[in-house]
Amino acid sequence: MATSTDSSDGSKSSIPILSSDNSSDPTSHFQYSLILEHLIGDRKPIKDLNPGVMGGLSSPQKTDQEKMIERGMESCTFKAVLACVGGFVLGGAFGVFTAGIDTNVGFDPKDPLKTPTAREVLKDMGQRGMSYAKNFAIVGAMFSCTECIIESHRGKSDWKNAVYSGCVTGGAIGLRAGLKAGVLGCGGFAAFSAAIEYYLR
Repeated sequence: MATSTDSSDGSKSSIPILSSDNSSDPTSHFQYSLILEHLIGDRKPIKDLNPGVMGGLSSPQKTDQEKMIERGMESCTFKAVLACVGGFVLGGAFGVFTAGIDTNVGFDPKDPLKTPTAREVLKDMGQRGMSYAKNFAIVGAMFSCTECIIESHRGKSDWKNAVYSGCVTGGAIGLRAGLKAGVLGCGGFAAFSAAIEYYLR
């Protein structure tokens, strides 16, 4: 006995169906394998799974404003500004901390025997904190911007981006003191970036 079924392309295919009176037929095993191949084999049509049908929640469509915000947050400018602000805050805190443990803060080099006042100590702490904050902000902005540009150019997100960016940043900062300092800055900053990436990943 055979019956016709509609396939995925609209054509009808004949599938042999076993009847109760041919159980002793030696071809029944062959017919049974054809049925299994049609039901679970390569001939079975693939259906698209809809999250709503399966009981899941479909993700809502993003608006133009949401897409614009996402593009802005993924831009190199936003990353550089964010790193600049973070570096400024971190550098300021680090500068104030180092000034707090420095015993020479507030002392006048012309008169080292003079005891500094609290106002002079706070003034020196503020100046050192501001100096560290500016340096950290510049380094953070340069590193983040160069890393974003290198990542966009390479099309990959791996540890090499941080190493290349560290070399560019360290070399640019060290070049102010000469070529040798620039080379040392490039190598040192690249090694430091590689160590940080290895630890984070």
